Amino acid sequence: MTTPIQETILSQLAGLPEGKSIDPMSVAKAVQPERWQQILGHVRNNAIELARAGTIVILRHNKPVDPEKFRGVYRLRTRLPGDPTSFETAAPDDDADDDI
Repeated sequence: MTTPIQETILSQLAGLPEGKSIDPMSVAKAVQPERWQQILGHVRNNAIELARAGTIVILRHNKPVDPEKFRGVYRLRTRLPGDPTSFETAAPDDDADDDI
């Protein structure tokens, strides 16, 4: 069962060429145009759920990141072949001081 936010994420991604990403702000504005700032946290939580399920990838600096550990500015993209499914060996997101 998907939420309205997840449906919006998936529909926005479906309309893009392969490899392109979306800004979470565009999702929030589509779901609640008048008060989009208030739901940015919900967009993040829903994106994390979709990433855990393997449906999408969360990007920082155009690289997939662990949905459990990322911080700062991010984008969303449909999963592509070759995207990591496990982040055990991935480098940590050590640039936490920028983009905050």
